[in-house]
Amino acid sequence: MAFTATLQSIRSLLRSPASRRSKSLSVNQVSVSADDTVTASMPQHPATEVVEDVSVARGVMVNGVDEGEALHDLPRVCAALDEKVTRLLEEERADETFKGMQERVRQSMDIIAESLRRYNPEELAMSYNGGKDCLVLLILLLAGIHRHSQSTNSSAPPPKTLQSTYSLNLTRSTLPMRQALSAYLAANPALRAVFVGTRRTDPHGATLTSFDETDGDWPRFMRIHPVLDWHYTEIWALLRALDVEYCKLYDMGYTSLGGTTDTLPNPALKSSGGSFRPAYELVDDDEERLGRD
Repeated sequence: MAFTATLQSIRSLLRSPASRRSKSLSVNQVSVSADDTVTASMPQHPATEVVEDVSVARGVMVNGVDEGEALHDLPRVCAALDEKVTRLLEEERADETFKGMQERVRQSMDIIAESLRRYNPEELAMSYNGGKDCLVLLILLLAGIHRHSQSTNSSAPPPKTLQSTYSLNLTRSTLPMRQALSAYLAANPALRAVFVGTRRTDPHGATLTSFDETDGDWPRFMRIHPVLDWHYTEIWALLRALDVEYCKLYDMGYTSLGGTTDTLPNPALKSSGGSFRPAYELVDDDEERLGRD
């Protein structure tokens, strides 16, 4: 199994920009793969799209700023996201899915706030695979970092600036997942907890809680699940309400992204003409993984 996640220190989550050449956060920048196939070996039609086009919202992260004038200062980016999330929570709509999403945001922000109270920045990492759930997690985490800094009146600034616009440092391993995690922990001995974008409908997600330590003979750290109880439609309600850029495969009918050999467009979204409707038109949680072999 490929370990398709980034384990990235929150303290160095986003670093100084080397240039302005990129405004996207793509899978090949943020994935850890046990066999190096998930990011580098995507030559077929899903592959190129995933590698090229997984993004973290220009318009959301740098709201009101011209693309050529993207914000590179992390505290300002976090503040802008927090403002967007706050306005979202203040908005009133009759739509039940939207109201449900707002409640999920509040719950997730509470979990993130508790995490930032329990752990110091150097003790935290984030797992990110470029998918929709982790994108929601990233948005809320950055907003939560700003709220935490305001509530604690901390004089210590968060990480200085962004590398490119939203690029994360890449941690890559050719080892099996368990060994890769052990190696990462050995290289980052202060690490105590990892934010994970797992939802309850994911495999092995049904019995999880907001805070779960790894078990068995897995490397020891706390797994933090801020988006655990989100429904599929609520994920898309947030991304679309904030006008967030996301992997274009979702617009081609893919609803759950995995490896290059086991990810197909969701048959529930196939139209009579043979094309596929976008992922955000799916409604039933139980149908989300129908495109996964």
